[in-house]
Amino acid sequence: MSHAAGVGEPLPSEAVRGMLLLRANTLARGFSGVRPVLVDFLLGMLNGDLLPVVPSRGSVGASGDLAPLAHLALPVIGRGRVRYEGEEMLTSEGLRRAGLAPLGLEPKEGLALINGTQAMTSLLALAGLEVRRQVKVADLVGALSTEALLGTDTPFQSRIHELRAYPGQLASAANLWNLMQGSGLRESHREDDLRVQDPYSVRCIPQVHGAVRDVLADVERRLEKEMNAVTDNPLVFAEDDEILSGGNFHGEPIAMAADFLAIATAELGSISERRIDKLTDSTFSGLPPFLTGDPGLNSGFMIGQVTAAALVSENKTLAHPASVDSIPTSAEKEDHVSMGMWAALKLGQVVRNVDRILGIELLAAAQGIDLRRPLRSSPALERLYDSIRTQVPKWEEDRELAPDLAVAERFLTEDIEPHISDLR
Repeated sequence: MSHAAGVGEPLPSEAVRGMLLLRANTLARGFSGVRPVLVDFLLGMLNGDLLPVVPSRGSVGASGDLAPLAHLALPVIGRGRVRYEGEEMLTSEGLRRAGLAPLGLEPKEGLALINGTQAMTSLLALAGLEVRRQVKVADLVGALSTEALLGTDTPFQSRIHELRAYPGQLASAANLWNLMQGSGLRESHREDDLRVQDPYSVRCIPQVHGAVRDVLADVERRLEKEMNAVTDNPLVFAEDDEILSGGNFHGEPIAMAADFLAIATAELGSISERRIDKLTDSTFSGLPPFLTGDPGLNSGFMIGQVTAAALVSENKTLAHPASVDSIPTSAEKEDHVSMGMWAALKLGQVVRNVDRILGIELLAAAQGIDLRRPLRSSPALERLYDSIRTQVPKWEEDRELAPDLAVAERFLTEDIEPHISDLR
């Protein structure tokens, strides 16, 4: 009870569900000295949609996520607050509705419930799933921007990327190449184009997006290990009749993974903003200033690019690694901590910001395609254009941009699957 000292807004339901599943899994490994009924109770809460209310702040990521896991465990002894089928209530009422009864804990079980990395791991896993989607979305939207800018597909030829052979780079290049095939826009400037090379934000999309993909692959390998690891302390080796104290609760592997993924994901947003800038800069793109037909009277996408720049700047701050920080706790017995929970929390903020930046790029690229008519892009990219245009109309004159940006963000997070299902 004393360890349930968290503060701040509660973790989202999907993160708490992940914590319950991961905590049950590590206890089920059989090295924590708990009864099977404790695992059954955690799974009963998960399957019954009875979710503890877990404040998001209060973990330093060593001795595990003590405060978040203590809040997660309170319902086991009938305390705390829960959400049952989305409604928050006292645990006693939630247990009654779910048909569960609190347990009396046996020796070691209280400690076994709160020692581990399941809060930061759940948050990192959820962010990793979002970045899986984002790397494909970034390729898709980047290809549409390349078309609107009358860029070339030459830098995306596989021969170039096979000479470097990073898996992520190869995948991203293949996506971009395939997305642009059959484009009338590309054919319109194949001959007599005075430009020799596109800017890095276009030409180097596979190198940057691919590097993010490779970081994500490394993070997923770490997650697979951590999700199935025993992170309790002390550990019970029953066959040897020994109890050993160690430090598997230390969150350093997850903290570093979350930090690195935040840095990588921030770069997806950074290069996207540069493409937005190119689309709104008439001196480079040849399109009307700020993508509006009457730039003297209308501002068009001017402030959309400013919003993207603000989000990129925010991400630069959020990408500062949490794992390089440490504050001693527990009378300096716990004198080096990982800050893994904060690393995972701020990663989530970076991911959300990148969705918003990519949404701005999508709308700017679609407007650029409009301004290139009657030329048409490739079949795949025209399908993307048609989909977003069913939700956000072409800009003829200035209107409030914020509602359009909200629609674009929702489109890229909820409706994009048909457009990325065939991408690598």
